[in-house]
Amino acid sequence: MRSHYCGQVNESLIGKEVSVAGWVHRRRDHGGVIFVDLRDREGLLQIVFDPDDKGTFADAERLRGEFCIRIKGVVRARPGGTANSNLASGQVELLCKELEILSRSETPPFHHDEPVNEELRLKYRYLDLRRDVMQKRIRLRHAVTRAMRDYLDNNGFIDIETPMLTKATPEGARDYLVPSRTHPGQFFALPQSPQLFKQLLMMAGYDRYYQIVRCFRDEDLRAERQPEFTQLDIETSFLSEEQIMQLMEALIRSIFKTVLGDDLPNPFPRMTYAEAMRRYASDKPDLRIPLELVDVADLVKDSEFKVFSGPAANPDGRVVALRVPGGARLSRKEIDDYTTFVGRYGAKGLANVKVNEKAKGREGLQSPILKNLSDDAVNGILSRTGAQDGDLIFFGADTAKVVNDAIGALRIKVGHDLKLTKTGWHPLWVVDFPMFEWDPDSKRWAALHHPFTAPRIEDAAALRADPKNALSKGYDMVLNGSEIGGGSVRIHRTEMQSTVFDLLGISAEEAQIKFGFLLEALKFGTPPHGGIAFGLDRIVMFMAGTDSIRDVIAFPKTQTAADLMTSAPTGVSEEQLKELHIRVKLPVKVEG
Repeated sequence: MRSHYCGQVNESLIGKEVSVAGWVHRRRDHGGVIFVDLRDREGLLQIVFDPDDKGTFADAERLRGEFCIRIKGVVRARPGGTANSNLASGQVELLCKELEILSRSETPPFHHDEPVNEELRLKYRYLDLRRDVMQKRIRLRHAVTRAMRDYLDNNGFIDIETPMLTKATPEGARDYLVPSRTHPGQFFALPQSPQLFKQLLMMAGYDRYYQIVRCFRDEDLRAERQPEFTQLDIETSFLSEEQIMQLMEALIRSIFKTVLGDDLPNPFPRMTYAEAMRRYASDKPDLRIPLELVDVADLVKDSEFKVFSGPAANPDGRVVALRVPGGARLSRKEIDDYTTFVGRYGAKGLANVKVNEKAKGREGLQSPILKNLSDDAVNGILSRTGAQDGDLIFFGADTAKVVNDAIGALRIKVGHDLKLTKTGWHPLWVVDFPMFEWDPDSKRWAALHHPFTAPRIEDAAALRADPKNALSKGYDMVLNGSEIGGGSVRIHRTEMQSTVFDLLGISAEEAQIKFGFLLEALKFGTPPHGGIAFGLDRIVMFMAGTDSIRDVIAFPKTQTAADLMTSAPTGVSEEQLKELHIRVKLPVKVEG
């Protein structure tokens, strides 16, 4: 039907007859000569219809936007001064000899080059995907997955599929459940990740596994989340934590170099979880923003200012200072807006000090809190933060969680608002995560990563004796303030796995019900193993320069987990429900 794509027609084909097919991108009538920009996945090609060819010219007059057509014609150079250097085919045009209208189009709900709200784009996603920007994003995604496969194939990894219908296991989010017709009252779960299966593959001796796999989590959504998402899942045997990290770091460098031509740092910097929280109040710090938190509790613990001294004396409290270079120029309203902003994270206020003339000491500062701070405290804060004339110092004082949430978010917002953000890619490994975190609601330990992560300590008895200070062999890869991959070395001994389950409040009976197959497999010579999972959607989102993963997924869901194009989810017939032994009981609406 066609001999060339539109974007492949160039000067080398001048004088030759070619066939092309695609969609009418734009139609123009210039003084009796009709021009059509024909579009396919490779680009645009200008088609010329000569009025002397009355048959094709009459057909061309009926063409409208998004008609699907086939053209046969002769390639010729564009007349002088009409070339378009922005197009691969911009030096030539195709003089039409034959026109076939393959399919007509109604007037589309939006034009290819006009701003469109996302709801309309998702409803007519098949039209949205025709747009040049979406074509580039989806092809970028293909290039990324191809680069992933090439690297992993060349490094001895084997692509192995794992089940979509599996068993519900605790992964941190709600499962999507699938009722079984053949087992009444029983349910499969769609996998939140292939975690247990890839560990079983290591036990089965496959040594290096990978899979580009769909995962499902029924959780609250936002721009970087979808109910169904794709990850690059990887597991290895007989490699140390250091070897795994080096191999995975090289993978990401290879992808960025192959697809974008960008060189990422070699090696990636590393930071412990404790340092990341201390300096940035986040376990995924954005290193593009050159602002850091400084602890000042020791400087203000004896202050009469209870807002500071109270948290400073609390073992679970934290008092920090955040220096903003040039921040003294911020208006009262801007500072009030920041105070409102941190209030969303539980902060009760936002104390601040403007540094007008540092050399004058207290007299060169501006703040109502100064009268409550000693000279030693003031001088210590100025020295520790490195404050200079024209700076502003924000303070956070509350429980460590509130301070970290509020001032950590403030750091990001101020950095962006004041255009302090550096350009380029800033990757980071975060390591030495705590093995457990205390859940005050359930009053028991919870796994910071997942319950199969190995602790740094090798002795189960020692872990049981001091779970609070135990560190894990977990590692996260962070890029520009977002986690793009997370993994760990896994537990490969039954005694340690049982100890971890016990510390997490998972009884032997519950463990057997939920993970019995894994515990059984651990008895048969399990090799040391570990792995990682990368968020494919998020990586492509960054590389495409957009801020929503919906922009790099062909058919995404909305933030309410709905598909506007297919109108999913929908109800099903009573017959289907009866086959599945299910009855739907909707919540009663309370009038009021």
